[in-house]
Amino acid sequence: MIQYTLKCEKEHTFDSWFQSSSAFEKLKASKMVVCSICGSSNIDKAIMAPRVNKNKKISVKKKKHPAEQAIAEIKKHVEENSHYVGKDFAKEARAMHLGDLPERAIYGEAKAEEAKSLIDDGIPVTPLPFTPNRKTN
Repeated sequence: MIQYTLKCEKEHTFDSWFQSSSAFEKLKASKMVVCSICGSSNIDKAIMAPRVNKNKKISVKKKKHPAEQAIAEIKKHVEENSHYVGKDFAKEARAMHLGDLPERAIYGEAKAEEAKSLIDDGIPVTPLPFTPNRKTN
C-alpha cells in the first residue's frame, strides 16, 4: 500500500491510499480518482515531504480535513461577497423581504427563535457552518 497526497485542478489537497503506483495511475486514467471537496477528476500527485522523524520534538503541520477546507472556502466567499450585520440579521432580513430596505447579501447572527420566525414567514435564510468574523464598520 502507498499513500499519496493528491491535488485537483482547484488546488484542493487530500490523501488517499493505493495498492501500488501503477494502481493509482490506472484509477486516475479511468477517472475513478476524484477530489473529495469539489468532485473534479483532474487529479495529480502533490509534492510530498518524506516522513522521516528522528527528533520527536519536530512537529508536523496537520493538514485540514477536506470538510474543513470546504468550510473555510465557504466562509471566505461569504465574507468577501456579503455584508456583516451582526445581531441585526433578523431585522435586516425581514426589512429586505418586506421591501423596506434594498436587497443585498448579508450575514450575521440570529437567535434560534428569530431564525425560525423568518423561515415560518417564508424569508429564505440558511445557517452557516461557521462562526462569522465580527467586523467593525
